[in-house]
Amino acid sequence: AAPAAQLQPNVVENLRRFRAQSRLKKAALQIVADRLEEGQIKALRDLFLELDTDGDGTLTGDEISKGLQKAGFTQVPEEIKQILEGVDSDGNGVINYTEFLAASLDKQIYTQEDACWAAFRVFDRDGDGKISIEELQHVLKNDPLLGEELQKFDKDGDGNIDFQEFQRMMRKK
Repeated sequence: AAPAAQLQPNVVENLRRFRAQSRLKKAALQIVADRLEEGQIKALRDLFLELDTDGDGTLTGDEISKGLQKAGFTQVPEEIKQILEGVDSDGNGVINYTEFLAASLDKQIYTQEDACWAAFRVFDRDGDGKISIEELQHVLKNDPLLGEELQKFDKDGDGNIDFQEFQRMMRKK
């Protein structure tokens, strides 16, 4: 039998941190996760497959809790339900593979410049080097808080997010 995938403490911490991220950063992380090569995500893929005990391609709070216990975490985080809700970007009550990858990624992977550029280009639909409110709305589907998100990351106040501002957001805790 293959050795069990290891649930590293940093994966739990990454899931916890993801929950607190802005919608923009969550979406950017999903884009990055979608474009990673197999070698970069093999350990996370193996972990997902091990946690997905019923093999349906999604993780429930129960599957995550049992996986944490099996991995030797004596205290499963009480906020596992909130973590699940924070990671479940599409709101369907379970975590799919891409959501899991996006939330579990180590910062050293998603802050690499090529990963940031790939995500930035998805948002920058017209290719002008800036993400406008309209472009944000297209990707994030008319979130009422988008104006606040834009202002939070638009450091030069021009009403757009340029690549430097985007990269600063990705590198921020």
